[in-house]
Amino acid sequence: MFLDWIKNAMPRGIYGRAALILVLPVVTLQLLVSVVFIQRHFDGVTESMTSAMAIELRFLQSQVNGAVDYEAARVALDRVTTGLELTTTLPASPMLPDDVKPFQDLTGRKVITNLREQVPDVLRISLAERRVVTLWLETNKGPLEVSFRRNRVSASNPHQLLVIMVVMGAVMTTIAYFFLRNQLRPIKRMAAAATDYGKGRMTNFNPTGALEVRAAGMAFLDMRNRIERQTQSRTMMLSGVSHDLRTPLTRMRLGLSMLDNEDVEPLIKDVDEMQQLLDGFLDFARSDAADVLEPTDPVDLLDAVMEDAKRSGLALTCIETAPAGTSIAMRPDAIRRALDNLVGNALRYGQTAEISLSVTDRSLRFTIEDDGPGIPADQRDEATRPFVRLDPARNQNKGSGVGLGLSIVSDIARTHGGMLRLGDSEHLGGLKADLVLAR
Repeated sequence: MFLDWIKNAMPRGIYGRAALILVLPVVTLQLLVSVVFIQRHFDGVTESMTSAMAIELRFLQSQVNGAVDYEAARVALDRVTTGLELTTTLPASPMLPDDVKPFQDLTGRKVITNLREQVPDVLRISLAERRVVTLWLETNKGPLEVSFRRNRVSASNPHQLLVIMVVMGAVMTTIAYFFLRNQLRPIKRMAAAATDYGKGRMTNFNPTGALEVRAAGMAFLDMRNRIERQTQSRTMMLSGVSHDLRTPLTRMRLGLSMLDNEDVEPLIKDVDEMQQLLDGFLDFARSDAADVLEPTDPVDLLDAVMEDAKRSGLALTCIETAPAGTSIAMRPDAIRRALDNLVGNALRYGQTAEISLSVTDRSLRFTIEDDGPGIPADQRDEATRPFVRLDPARNQNKGSGVGLGLSIVSDIARTHGGMLRLGDSEHLGGLKADLVLAR
């Protein structure tokens, strides 16, 4: 429980944790020095100074006790206090009910304790005034009131060392924090570049900082370049293969179209299906290498999808949309392709479909629901993998493909820092697909 509380109380950011690592030892060291060294130092100084003052107080007491009467006692006090820089009153003013020591007085307790130990006849001691000590001393002529400067029994400014330590500690901590921030800035820049790359943005990044941070930055750049080369190689390979196959397929379609035999129709159907498969391969290859990021209003994309559905006579309904005028950085062609795939998938296996758009401060979400058979919960992760077809869940007689539709959508979502979520439609009873994009 205690460890969990500490873990939850710790700062989340690297700046906060670095500041804690920096400040905590400094504060702990200052407290240790203050409690152990400074207090003992001032206690020793105070004890030595109060011992000297105790000698003078005992001398005053002996002068008063040795006098014949009050008049003689006053004369003796006037003679003595002139050289000792003391102020005496006999008879004394009314005494306080108890000793007085302000809370912020660091050495007051030691002053009172030492005076009482070395001058047993002290009745009351007042430290109410910061620069003056007033005490009442018992004599055979009655209480004697004695006042003297505070700096005669304790260091005049015992707090100065503490102030110097705190101020210098704060100054050095501030300097160290700015230095540490400069060291941590390359790490945050690298984290921002990695986050942008995860959202499909290529941010300029130049490794700086300490040797270890530079090495991590160079490793990140090498990794990003390798990923880019692999992506380009995959795109070129799929595009090349698909493009090369288009030529013989076109020749086959032309040759079959010249024949009148009824047996040719199934062959033409097979050629058309192969053409669709090639188109699927090209879409998959272009899913993460289509267009560049540009400010786009998601409402415009939704309107374009609805306009195409209306022109094609598709049973697609828009049930909710966000206010227009919101500009979000995205790849509009890729998002449009993802929405077309989701809408086509919904209407292929269902009779009607609904689409909605919601925009928040951190993300935007396109939701497509249908009244089809849906996808079982234990097969939804597998459904987004390339070349996977779930025939039991999605009737193959209503469409053909190679299982790349949901995979293309998932890839497009990931390149935008988002995800594709599959669930059950509470309204229509079929599949619910959420295309979530990070803002």
